Amino acid sequence: MYHVRNMQVKIFGVRGYCFGVANMILVKRTRETLYSALLLQDISFFDSETVGDLTSRLGADCQQVSRVIGNDLNLILRNILQGGGALIYLLILSKPLGLCTLIICSTLGAIMLVYGQYQKKAAKIVQDVTASSNDVAQETLSLIRTVRVYGTEKEELGRYEMWLERLADVSLRQSAGYGLWNFSFNFLYHATQVIAVLLGGMFILSGRITAEQLTKFILYSEWLIYSTWWVGDNLSSLMQSVGASEKVFQLMDLLPSDQFASQGIKLQKLTGRFEFLDVSFRYPSRPTVSVLQHVNLSVHPNEVVAIVGLSGSGKSTLVNLLLRLYEPTNGQVLIDGYPLKELDIVWWRERIGYVGQEPKLFRMDVSSNIKYGCHRDVGQEDVEWAAKQAYAHDFILSLPNGYQTLVDDDLLSGGQKQRIAIARAILRDPALLILDEATSALDAESEHNVKGVLRAVRNDLKMKRTVLIIAHRLSTIQAADRIVVMDGGQIVEMGTHNELLVKDGLYARLTRKQADAVA
Repeated sequence: MYHVRNMQVKIFGVRGYCFGVANMILVKRTRETLYSALLLQDISFFDSETVGDLTSRLGADCQQVSRVIGNDLNLILRNILQGGGALIYLLILSKPLGLCTLIICSTLGAIMLVYGQYQKKAAKIVQDVTASSNDVAQETLSLIRTVRVYGTEKEELGRYEMWLERLADVSLRQSAGYGLWNFSFNFLYHATQVIAVLLGGMFILSGRITAEQLTKFILYSEWLIYSTWWVGDNLSSLMQSVGASEKVFQLMDLLPSDQFASQGIKLQKLTGRFEFLDVSFRYPSRPTVSVLQHVNLSVHPNEVVAIVGLSGSGKSTLVNLLLRLYEPTNGQVLIDGYPLKELDIVWWRERIGYVGQEPKLFRMDVSSNIKYGCHRDVGQEDVEWAAKQAYAHDFILSLPNGYQTLVDDDLLSGGQKQRIAIARAILRDPALLILDEATSALDAESEHNVKGVLRAVRNDLKMKRTVLIIAHRLSTIQAADRIVVMDGGQIVEMGTHNELLVKDGLYARLTRKQADAVA
């Protein structure tokens, strides 16, 4: 008996180890597949999804999947084998008693299936509510300075508590369902014992079975019904895992963006000429709002073009279309005469240097941030050269560890982050340099230095490239070859700084207003 027990322990230990390894591989591959699927979605996908929700799917939901193999399937398999063996032995001992026990276990199994389906739905709701609460917490903590300044701690706590109350409500109903399932098991378990004693006693009196056989029957019937219980309990847990992971599998099934699915054209040489031909655009998340209307614009190689206008006039949207973050609703964008949608998207973006309005730096050292996205081999000398061009070298050297300093939100000012982002764009040696409000966080001296960069880009033959600038500060773009003025999603004026002042249109009014504001 000891040897049999010892052998069982070893077999269960080996099985547990195998399931544990399978579980680890499953969770790892699930997270990799989900993360890969998310990275390859269109930008419009992220307009409708929140970061907190997606990170919750990657974290809690994927971990929930681990219960499927690591615990649930493991125990379900074991108890099915044990219960099946017990049932076969019961039928050998007494077919009538065995059939009665089988009917009771079947009833318990039917209740188990209904309860499992309920748990699946409840688990999906729990994961959705949990993701929403995580999203609120992430948003609040990332904007904690704004919350503190406006004194809205109680309001944010109330938003978070609202989701916690919904979570508590669902959990309460889950507990009630578990209580009913537990009551059903206990009732049927005792019913099995009563039936076994009554029918077994009658069979003993009629000489159909012996007292020893009845004792064995009662012991094995308990084993069978407890195995059924464990199968039901683990099946319920399995259904919870399936419900919780439903959203994960939906996200994993998303097809990659068409930009990555098809391989486009790679031009042998990029001159930097681009055109917008009758381009109109509406954001997928706001299909009723027309952002651009019949825009026609041609930018020549090595030309510095500035786009200005009031907020919401469509300036940044033009950049988004040029970066192919979105596709035009109507019209097309041409690069050196080729439709942008026919070009290889990775090849195209490698040849663009982009600095956004609010440049985001990664939590890595300064040198790595500057080299980020640069696919050619660059050394530290190249990094420092780019930093000097962006007038960032001096303040970087003043940091605790110079270029090896780990970037932190509190460590750098907005202007310093923008200069690092400009250095990152310059290091790529792009054919097209896009500065989207890239001087908005710079002080007067830094802005003057960046103007020097623009002048160098414009005049140095070695740095010749097409430059597109979007700016609210009109002083930044006075030396541009051409200034494009936008209003209401349309181009309303175009010319040099002096030509537009003579026209006395929107650009002239904006210039006067900024001059009055400075005065």
